[in-house]
Amino acid sequence: MNKNNLFAFLLIAFGIAAFTYEGFTYTTREKAVDLGSLQVTTERTKNIPISPIVGIGSVAAGIVLLMRSKGRS
Repeated sequence: MNKNNLFAFLLIAFGIAAFTYEGFTYTTREKAVDLGSLQVTTERTKNIPISPIVGIGSVAAGIVLLMRSKGRS
């Protein structure tokens, strides 16, 4: 398997993952109150969406790379 095929499979896998998860979330901790020995922290969940267009483009680019590498061999 050459580099182009590997990269094409990774693009297709990323595109499928983008369709499946539609983004990812992460949690951060922030200090809300800091009064000497009294500290209050809050957890905030943040979401980073991934557009379906990114998934479509990734899958399409992977398929094009696979087709081009098949045509050359």
